[in-house]
Amino acid sequence: MLRAFGFGFVLLACVACTSTSEVTRNAPPPPDPQTVMPALETRIFELVQDARHKSDATAKNLTLDSELTDVARKKSGDMALKNYLAHRAPDGETTADIVMGEDADFQGLLGENIAAEHFDKQSGVDVEKFAHEFVDTWMGSENHKQNLAFPSYDRSGVGAAVNGDTVYVTQLFATDMGLPPPDQQNPDAHKVGEYVDPKSAAAPPPGVTGGDGPLPPAALPKPRPDR
Repeated sequence: MLRAFGFGFVLLACVACTSTSEVTRNAPPPPDPQTVMPALETRIFELVQDARHKSDATAKNLTLDSELTDVARKKSGDMALKNYLAHRAPDGETTADIVMGEDADFQGLLGENIAAEHFDKQSGVDVEKFAHEFVDTWMGSENHKQNLAFPSYDRSGVGAAVNGDTVYVTQLFATDMGLPPPDQQNPDAHKVGEYVDPKSAAAPPPGVTGGDGPLPPAALPKPRPDR
């Protein structure tokens, strides 16, 4: 009886090994990471929308803005192409520069969160897993969390790009802060100011009480190290 049991156990183990090997060999390859970038962008937007309201019940709903999405994709694409992770490109360009170059009427506050994540080419990019990792990383950083949860933001755009084994993501946030359209005759109409955080940009100038205070056409939080 013992011998029969022992033989049966070995036989079953071999059958299991053969079956697993066949499943692995026949498993379809993961989709090209490039093809899942739009889905990743959508899922990140959804998770950030939810995170905003959990962080601040007064936070406005974000609307996907095609202009911001286009700029976010350009930023992520540039980081992927040039292999860097920074708010300012090697040539000094920022997303605020891109926005102002494409939309002379842009007025208000522009915020940006960026991140990058490596992946195993054999496993590919799991959209749900990567979306959570990106948003969890931002929520785990007080500066990034303050940026994405700033209640006055009402528009956003997400752009994702991949190069080699790395996914780069940019999310932009914007609000016009109720400011009037910029005066195109004013030489300062395209001036871009940088602030340490969104609240600093929205605060009234020293000596002024009430209101949101004036802002340059594009106010971008100062670059911070990203992980």
